[in-house]
Amino acid sequence: MDVDALLLSRLQFAFTIAFHIIFPSFTIGLASYLAVLEGLWLGTRNEVFKTLYLFWLKIFAISFGMGVVTGVVLSYELGANWSVFSRVSAPVIGPLFAFEVLTAFFLEASFLGIMLFGWKKVGPGLHFTATVLVAVGTLISAFWIISANSWMQHPAGFSILPNGDLIATDWFKVVFSPSFPARFAHMTLAAYLTTALVIGAASAWRLLKVGDEPESKMSLRMAIGMFAIVAPLQLLVGDLSGKSVEQLQPAKLAAIEAFWDTRSEQPFHIAAWPDRAIEGNRWEISIPKLGSLITGGSTDAEIRGLKSFEPRDRPPVAVVFWAFRVMVGLGIAMIILGLWGAWLCWKSAPERSRPYLMAAVAMGPAGFVAVIAGWVVAEVGRQPWVIYGVLRTEDAASPLLAGQVSLSLLGFLIVYAIIFSVGVLYILRLIAEGPVAGSHELVDEDRAPGTPLAAMPEDPG
Repeated sequence: MDVDALLLSRLQFAFTIAFHIIFPSFTIGLASYLAVLEGLWLGTRNEVFKTLYLFWLKIFAISFGMGVVTGVVLSYELGANWSVFSRVSAPVIGPLFAFEVLTAFFLEASFLGIMLFGWKKVGPGLHFTATVLVAVGTLISAFWIISANSWMQHPAGFSILPNGDLIATDWFKVVFSPSFPARFAHMTLAAYLTTALVIGAASAWRLLKVGDEPESKMSLRMAIGMFAIVAPLQLLVGDLSGKSVEQLQPAKLAAIEAFWDTRSEQPFHIAAWPDRAIEGNRWEISIPKLGSLITGGSTDAEIRGLKSFEPRDRPPVAVVFWAFRVMVGLGIAMIILGLWGAWLCWKSAPERSRPYLMAAVAMGPAGFVAVIAGWVVAEVGRQPWVIYGVLRTEDAASPLLAGQVSLSLLGFLIVYAIIFSVGVLYILRLIAEGPVAGSHELVDEDRAPGTPLAAMPEDPG
């Protein structure tokens, strides 16, 4: 197969899945947020919670639809561009995707309609149940996707047939591969942080524009609570995930930290310019011994370097190194934003701090960037393997010509740019209208949830 076609196929899949992951990482957290809002409204009958629920429900509907549209193409892409991978791994990966459909998609499809359109048609208890089940469905979907990807990162519970195909021998080990628990927790917390950052940015924007708006003040404080609790927790979970990388994928860890030589007392490179040609860093800003301490738990811990691996088994170092630092840097910024907001809530009121509101608006996209950077670390760091240690990426691709792949890649670029631009612009327009204006279209304020139309007085006109 033409090497250029392989590169183009990788770029195409990276592009499409990067666009797709934006929406699930938002809707997973937003579905749970909606469940919390509706539960608080049912418990307190505070109209602020109802208004916020109806407002963010519209944005959830758009984001969920865009996630479906951008995700459907991935299954076709696996068959068209990665047919060898699909054939070899289907007996293992296929059932995991099927489980996602049976458990998550069916659950979401059954109750999403009630959640979106049942406010005027069903009782509040049933509507709240539908919202909770949709939120649970998004988490179940994430469970199976992370399970499948974790198995590709560290395959377990399988055997190789004489024809080269794979078959599961222990489904428990397949589903719960060694890296799965930490990676699932890491992705779930990332989704909650991504949602909280968007809600915090939208609330801060409204407060900067209109000043006193009870709904925006409430949602800002709720977002701050999520920053303050989840962002530090994410740092701990990320560290656990990194420890598993050291044990299961030492080449990826070496690329993440730009370690070239195997040694103890590895430094921690704050910034560096890794160069595969010279098998070293052209320049670096480092803290002595800290690399071994962070990755191995002791400054005397010996950490393998990239030179201990064959050149063909080394991942692209610079991409992995810098993507990891983007992710961690944004994570630290989230922790600072959360602690700053918590301090303001304790001392005064965050909605009266213009610098904090501006910082919250600026951090709005940070969750999406961090999620994409994290997936770049996970997927590029796994190279040159599509199934780690079992199937190389170059052996997993379909025998396509570069022209064929470039044509489909161009088509995806155009279509995705249109879909993404229109969807995001509409979401931003809704946010600009604010929660009060944005919630009026979904509910008749004169009728409580579940009140049938026949029970309403007839329109004399």
